[in-house]
Amino acid sequence: MKKYAIVYCENQFGSMDGKTANGLIRSSGLYDITAVIDSTKTGRDSGEFLDGKRNGIPICKNLQEAIAVSKQKPSYFILGIAPADAFLKEGERRVIIQAMEAGMNIINPLQEFLTEDEEMMRIASRCGVEIRDIRKPKPKKEWTLFTGQILQIPTPIIAVLGTDGACGKRTTAMILDRALQKRGYRTAFIATGQTGLIQGASYGFAMDAFPLQYMIGELEREIVRAYENEKPDIMIVEGQGALSHPAYVSSAGVLKGARPKAVILQHPPKRKTLGDFPFMKMPTVQSEIDLIEHFGQTKVIAITLNHEEMSDQELTRTIREYEQKFHLPVTDVLKIGPDKVVDRIIEYFPSLQNKAQSGVAI
Repeated sequence: MKKYAIVYCENQFGSMDGKTANGLIRSSGLYDITAVIDSTKTGRDSGEFLDGKRNGIPICKNLQEAIAVSKQKPSYFILGIAPADAFLKEGERRVIIQAMEAGMNIINPLQEFLTEDEEMMRIASRCGVEIRDIRKPKPKKEWTLFTGQILQIPTPIIAVLGTDGACGKRTTAMILDRALQKRGYRTAFIATGQTGLIQGASYGFAMDAFPLQYMIGELEREIVRAYENEKPDIMIVEGQGALSHPAYVSSAGVLKGARPKAVILQHPPKRKTLGDFPFMKMPTVQSEIDLIEHFGQTKVIAITLNHEEMSDQELTRTIREYEQKFHLPVTDVLKIGPDKVVDRIIEYFPSLQNKAQSGVAI
């Protein structure tokens, strides 16, 4: 059965802190999104607002309007916000309670676990609905440390890392994954954050919910599991944060746990400071490449751009300048497409060329 859902993203849709909602509008995965709640953009089409392409999903001022305009009755309420502090404000709690009273199950991507909130669980029980905490780890007794098994995997592993948080790593990773599938390759996508899990990724976990040493072991286990189950030609790992970021360590966990044989670097050229830390300057592309390659003992083979605040002319000019400067293929997968990067991936890994030459991939 289809899962119809409303996405809540008050005052944040289209912004960094609205990245979960943004991702679900671009690729809803398990859910059919019927409406978005953001009173500051009410009356707009969510696809047109986000990417200039109408999708028929309206932006509404409140829950009541979102339910009223939904063509199918929504049974899920998804929190589409990802604030830096990861905790609910009082107004957000009230909306969640209203959603449960309207018979909607709650999908919560925050670090604040609603299944440990007595009031929320009492209301959920009374209303006959469920709460799912996406980031909540499995029991500690099931956690694993790094084993080294990943060192025996022959399949190419690529990580999409970035120069900042919320700059499009997951979007780029998923688009590359689909593009490789269209070329005939068998892929496995490894989610490392809440949005990919909400979208229904078969492999992965919320990395930032684990202590670092277990984060590494759990990522290794998910990749090994994907390799054993899928026998993929290539695996794509979603990155988190940035290796140079002063507040996050998840990128270090990706490099250690996934041992990627190549990296795609995602970068927002117009950002001058880190998104949630405006007192910190953005790293340069070159400094991030140098850090990734040294720390991860890997190779950055392409650059993908986030076009926020960029005109089409600026984007075209930046791509040309970056290709001349870094001698790497550069594109914006949302506006221009992923083909240039996919070509580079196939060129870089002989095993993919062999499959194409043998007629397995097209």
